[in-house]
Amino acid sequence: MLGLHDILDCCGFSERTFYRILKLWRETGDVVPPSKSLRGRLRLLDHNDVQYLLRLVRQNPDYFLDELLHLLKTNRFVSVHYVTIHRELERQGVSYKKLKRIAAERNEELRADLVQRMAQYQPEELGFIDESSKDEKTIGRRYGQSKKGTQASRKQVFVRGRQTSITGLLTMDGMVAGTVVEGSMTKVMFLEFLEFMVVSTFKVYQILDSTFW
Repeated sequence: MLGLHDILDCCGFSERTFYRILKLWRETGDVVPPSKSLRGRLRLLDHNDVQYLLRLVRQNPDYFLDELLHLLKTNRFVSVHYVTIHRELERQGVSYKKLKRIAAERNEELRADLVQRMAQYQPEELGFIDESSKDEKTIGRRYGQSKKGTQASRKQVFVRGRQTSITGLLTMDGMVAGTVVEGSMTKVMFLEFLEFMVVSTFKVYQILDSTFW
C-alpha cells in the first residue's frame, strides 16, 4: 500500500486537496461535488430507454420513427413524441442515411475463401470485365405533387433512341480492351470479345514482358 507522500507525488496535488477529496468520497461516494442546481428540462427518456432504442436500431436499421415510438410504448411503457426519439438518437450519433442491402444468402466463409485465393495474384495480373448500356431516353423525375384525388402529370419531350451496350476490360493500366454493340450483349458476342480482344490483349502483354526481360 502506498503512503500519503507517494500518493501526493503520483497525483500531483497538495495534502489539503487529498483530505478534501477523501472527505467528499466518504460523504457522497464520489470525488466530484454534486451540482447545486439542475439545469434545463429533465429528459423524458432515461438511460435504459435510450439503450433499448439503440438495440432496436442495430437489429433493424430501417425502422421508422413511428415504429420505434410504438415499440417503446408497448415494451417500455413510455409514451413520447417521435421528435423526442429523433433527438435522442441524434445525441447518440445515429443519423439517417441510405440503406445498404446485404443478401441473406451471402456466405461469409466462401467470401473469405475467395479473398484468400485472390491474394496469390499480383494487382498487375488481375483484370475486371463489366458491361453497361446506354440509350437516348429523356431523363425525368419519377415523383411529383398534386391535390388529393388527382394524378400528378407533367409534359416533357421524349427522345427515344437505339440502345447500345458497352463492355470493357479494366486493369492497372486502365481500359485496355473494349467493345460497343447495338442492343444487348449476347452470349456469342461476349465469347467473341473474350477470345479476340481480352485473350489477345494478355498475349501481347506476355510477349512484351518476355521481350523486355
